[in-house]
Amino acid sequence: MQQRSPFKSRGGLERLRAAAKYSLNGFRQAWHEEAAFRQELMLFAVLLPVALVVPVTIVERIVLVSSAVLVLVVELLNSAIEAVVDRVSFDRHELSQRAKDLGSAAVMLSLLVAGFCWLAILGPLVVDLAEW
Repeated sequence: MQQRSPFKSRGGLERLRAAAKYSLNGFRQAWHEEAAFRQELMLFAVLLPVALVVPVTIVERIVLVSSAVLVLVVELLNSAIEAVVDRVSFDRHELSQRAKDLGSAAVMLSLLVAGFCWLAILGPLVVDLAEW
């Protein structure tokens, strides 16, 4: 019989409690250690109320909020990649640089997607207001 890792939770409510604890620790660490995450979270804090009050359909509202959340998700994954690379070694290595650059490119693409969504949905509203 295979032995259970002492780091694995048992399941059920205990697993949910542990997962919530790990997630909150992740948010806390991202806030304290990652300037980019703090900047993007502050941007999200500004954009969320805007997304909730602009006169758009529910689907457009979901796209606005989801695209902003996507940026945070990708930033967290990029930070995780960077932490693992740094854990392995601080020495310069082509593969380490590639991993970090790919993570950064993913963040950039998520920002472009979010920007495009916000522009496509709110752009016509801004033009209408400007003509009014």
